[in-house]
Amino acid sequence: MTKSVTEHEPKKVWTLVDLPYGKRAIGTKWGYMNKKDEIVARIKAIRLFLAYASYKDFVVYQMDVKSDFLYGKIEEEVYVCQPSGFEDPDLTDRVYKVEKALYGLHQAPRAWYETLSTYLLDNGFQRGQIDKTLFIKRVKGDILLFQVYVDGIIFGSTKKVLCTEFEKLMHKKFQMSSIGELTLFLGLQVTQKDDGIFISQGKYVDEILKKFGFLTVKTASTPMETSKPLMKDESAEDVDVHLYRSMIRSLMYLTSLRPDIMFVVCACARFQVTPKVSHLHVVKRIFRYLKGQPKLGLWYPKDSPFELEAYTDSDYAGASLDMKSTIGGCQFLGSRLISWQCKKQTVVENSTTEAEYVAASNCCRHVLWIQNQLLDYGYNFMNTKIFINNKSTICNVKNLVFHSKTKHIEIRHHFIRDFNEKKLIQMIKIYTDQNVADLLTKAFDVGRFQYLIARWLKWNATTAEDGIEVKTGNSKVNAVGHYLVLLGKS
Repeated sequence: MTKSVTEHEPKKVWTLVDLPYGKRAIGTKWGYMNKKDEIVARIKAIRLFLAYASYKDFVVYQMDVKSDFLYGKIEEEVYVCQPSGFEDPDLTDRVYKVEKALYGLHQAPRAWYETLSTYLLDNGFQRGQIDKTLFIKRVKGDILLFQVYVDGIIFGSTKKVLCTEFEKLMHKKFQMSSIGELTLFLGLQVTQKDDGIFISQGKYVDEILKKFGFLTVKTASTPMETSKPLMKDESAEDVDVHLYRSMIRSLMYLTSLRPDIMFVVCACARFQVTPKVSHLHVVKRIFRYLKGQPKLGLWYPKDSPFELEAYTDSDYAGASLDMKSTIGGCQFLGSRLISWQCKKQTVVENSTTEAEYVAASNCCRHVLWIQNQLLDYGYNFMNTKIFINNKSTICNVKNLVFHSKTKHIEIRHHFIRDFNEKKLIQMIKIYTDQNVADLLTKAFDVGRFQYLIARWLKWNATTAEDGIEVKTGNSKVNAVGHYLVLLGKS
């Protein structure tokens, strides 16, 4: 019979026991690292949360749970070896029977989540139907929102007293650190102002510029040249594959808030197996561009309408290596950019219309996710406008009879017709030069690129003071001024 010898008293995390016959103990090791894995997984939900906060004009706060996983009780029998350097000198042959969730166990996140969600549901919260990390509590005409990511918590309410009551509720059950107003979350710098919320990653940009030695380089006006497409370049000299991959990983993390580099980073990421000098040159240009614009970010103004709309586009046969098309899409709530996509197709399309149709279908999927997510916020968006610059695609979406020229398109893309018929979406024709999704499909010259950036991102105060200009047609306007005009502020 197994007998308990010693245990961790505060939360009763483990019990030192003899290893039962037929059981295997898991090895342990010490790990020291920053938690960056899966950071992008919830980033779209976080942006949606902040967009709603800017529209409702309430402050978002942050809390941190101390040793969060140790609150979760696991159901399975799990045994682990005694940690190196902390073995019991008298009982070295014994192992720990784990009672609570530990970092590193597959059961740990689930156990912690079950403990937290049960507590919140017992105290009047509702769980999100789509995003299970979102919890909502409605009190008469007010709403309290709570979003959790591992041990990080953000929350806010249209009534401040609900936030105070929520903090007291959490302190009753868990050891919490109240950080105050949200300023940094998942690597995002959040600035809450009277007229909106600004999200950026300026500190992270400075870190990677310093890491790879780009603090004193000459800046570039665009992240990619239009005249030099990426090729395999098999005869060229190889470069350090570890350096190349490290630079790509750093940039991929940055694309969670910088759509201006999304296309070029995705393009460079396709050459990580055998990178050449020409590929490294393009990656270095991205860093030179970031050196010139380190603080660009998303601006969520308070006075912008809260209406869902999307843009979709494709670059037919734009990939020079295999002639496959690149598709792009982006979704806005008013002028608040919520999500964006850039993807090279897996098959070669037979026409521009086919490429645009696939792009529209992909964009529609993200629109439907946002629609369903916003149901938890109390908004039921129907007939969401998806803007596209291809009239033939609109005709194909509206035509329920399958034409012979579209029979080869994969069936999974045709769901867009059903959602159009149910009036969940509507396809709207716009001119090509007004399609902001163009930014995600190809490289542009400085004039067109800066025009699109002004539509997407807020220029920081330093840029405005430096008098950076955006060229639109034959005229030039200040970047910030142009952005404000587009928002209807001036």
